[in-house]
Amino acid sequence: MTKAFSILLLVMIACLACKKEELSKSPVIELVEITPLSLVQYSAPVYITIGYSDLDGDIGYESPDEYALQIKDNRLTNPDWYHVPPLAPIESNVAIEGDLTIKISTLFLLGNGSQEFTSFTIKIQDRAGNWSEEITTPQVTIRDSL
Repeated sequence: MTKAFSILLLVMIACLACKKEELSKSPVIELVEITPLSLVQYSAPVYITIGYSDLDGDIGYESPDEYALQIKDNRLTNPDWYHVPPLAPIESNVAIEGDLTIKISTLFLLGNGSQEFTSFTIKIQDRAGNWSEEITTPQVTIRDSL
């Protein structure tokens, strides 16, 4: 009887130790691509592609006056904000994943040198107010001329 009780006790402890992993409500992003990595100022935009996933699909807003995407040129103090349209129907509560490509208008030198380096820090917020983790791009070189 004590052997059976011991086995039962061990099984119960093992079951209690196994917790169901709680899934994150925050969106998840990852860098897919940034191009070009070197450019002449004012010559061309920079394209950043990020992969995203969100378990409840509440990324993006219908109103163009509401912003969900924050991108910071790391040479500057303040980030730029971007509108993201709903990536799933409003109130659908479905898991979503995909890619977003963001066009950054032409870059230019902020100082007097012939070249500068920058990277971009990116995060996204869902309609519930949950922020993704930040990601940072590789360095981009901005030159005065060829």
